[in-house]
Amino acid sequence: MLAAATLLLAACTAPRIAPPMAASGTAAPAQAPADGVLARGDKLLVYLPGAGESLRSIAAKWLGSEEHDWQIAAANGDIDKPQAGQPLVVPLKAVNPGGIAVDRYQTVPVLCYHRFGNGGGRMVISPARFAAQMEWLVQNGYRVVRLDRVADYLAGQGALPPRAVVVTVDDGYESFYQHAWPVLRRLNLPSTVFVYTDFIGSGQALGWGQLQEMAATGLVDVQAHSKTHRNLIERLPGEADDRYRQSLEQEIRGPREVLEKRLQTQVRHYAFPFGDANEQVLETLSRQRYQLAVTVTPGGNPFFAQPLMLRRTMIFGDHDLEAFKARLQTSRRFGAEP
Repeated sequence: MLAAATLLLAACTAPRIAPPMAASGTAAPAQAPADGVLARGDKLLVYLPGAGESLRSIAAKWLGSEEHDWQIAAANGDIDKPQAGQPLVVPLKAVNPGGIAVDRYQTVPVLCYHRFGNGGGRMVISPARFAAQMEWLVQNGYRVVRLDRVADYLAGQGALPPRAVVVTVDDGYESFYQHAWPVLRRLNLPSTVFVYTDFIGSGQALGWGQLQEMAATGLVDVQAHSKTHRNLIERLPGEADDRYRQSLEQEIRGPREVLEKRLQTQVRHYAFPFGDANEQVLETLSRQRYQLAVTVTPGGNPFFAQPLMLRRTMIFGDHDLEAFKARLQTSRRFGAEP
C-alpha cells in the first residue's frame, strides 16, 4: 500500500514550468495565443495568466468552478496567487482523487449542528461560538465544501481539498436562519440543512419562505431528514411487516417529493433521525435514488466510505474552540483504527 501510494504521488506531481530565458539570462515574458494556452493535453494544460487574474477566476474558466482553485495552487507548489506572464499548470482531471499520501489517506469530516442561541442545553450552540468556529476554519486553511461534492469524491470522480469539511444542520429550527445563516453568508460558506417536513412552518421551525430564500442563494442545500422524525429502525406497537415498509416509504420518499416540489431543488441526501438505519432503510433509500446518507457516528470519511452510512461528528454547545479543532479529522494513517 505504501509503495503504491508513493508511485501514485510521483506520477501525479506536476512540476512548475519555468518561463523561457532571454539572451541576457533573465526570464523573458512568455508569449501565448489569445486564450492564454501555451500547451494542452488530456490531463492538463499550461496557461499564461493575464493581469488581474486570480486562481479562482482561472479555475472557473478551465475547471468549471471557482472552488477548484486549490487544485491549481497544489499543482504549482501551493502558490497563493498567479503572476502575470508566469505559466501555470492547470490539471484538467482530478489529481489523486482519493487523497492518498505516502503514510496516510484523506478523510472528510461532516459536522453536525442542531440549534443556535444562548442557553437551552447542550444541543444549542451560541452564535458567538459558531462564528468563532467558522472563522477559524477560514483562517486556518480549511475548505467548507458542499455535501454533493462528497458524492463525486466517493465515486473517484473528483478530488477534494486536503482540509475539506462539510457543515450540516439537522431538524430545521428557525434559529439557523436567525443566528447561523448570517455567519455562513458573510463568510460565503455552503451548508446542508436536513429538515423533517412535518416540522416546517410550525412553532420554532423554519418556514417555507425562509427555506426558499436561503436555497436561492446557492449556499444552503435543503435535504431530507424524514417526514416525522421517527426512529426508522424502531417499529411502532403492532406495526406488521407491510405497514412498516409503507411507513419507510412515507418517511423516505415523502420528504423528497415535498421538498423538490416546494423548493425546485434536487433532493438526493438523507440524514437518519437519531442516526439509526437498518437493511430495510438502506434498501428503501437506494430504491428512492438517494446518493448519500449520514449517521451520527463521529469521524472522517475516506474515499472508500459507504455512501449511505457516512460518519458525521456532532458539535455541542459546550465544545470550546480546542474541542472543536480536535473533531476535525482530515486524514488517517494507514493501519490506524477508524
